[in-house]
Amino acid sequence: MTASGDSGWTSTAARGCSARIFLSASALKANSIRLNTISSNLANIETTSTPEGGPYKKKSVYFESRPVSFREQLESNIRDSVQGVEVTQILEDQEPPRKIYNPSHPDAAEDGYVEMPHISVLEETVDMMSATRAYQANVTTIKSAKRMALKALEIGR
Repeated sequence: MTASGDSGWTSTAARGCSARIFLSASALKANSIRLNTISSNLANIETTSTPEGGPYKKKSVYFESRPVSFREQLESNIRDSVQGVEVTQILEDQEPPRKIYNPSHPDAAEDGYVEMPHISVLEETVDMMSATRAYQANVTTIKSAKRMALKALEIGR
């Protein structure tokens, strides 16, 4: 028994659940950014002129595990090794734009071709479905961790 009267197991279980919640919450944030970026790509699929000049360039999101702050790392090392997920970069596609012949388009060049964004609706839709499923999986993980923490607290009563 600890000084607070619990067996120690319940507080360890609760800390493990909070680590899972932290990890899933960081993944939720990263997947939210991913979904917003995909939405932007789809919304700009026909954009032929941007403030930077030329057609819209597809953006891609890249993730990696992120180091946690000193406090988070210390607490993590005490209970277990947990890192979060963060978006490290959002890069513009370097593929050349698609050229479509449409001489009546206001952005058509002298030869009648219009430079269009190099974005595939199919690829973006698949990517969006993947990001949505990852988001849902992390929501489920947070809910499960919350239920486990509550059950652990009930054991200590």
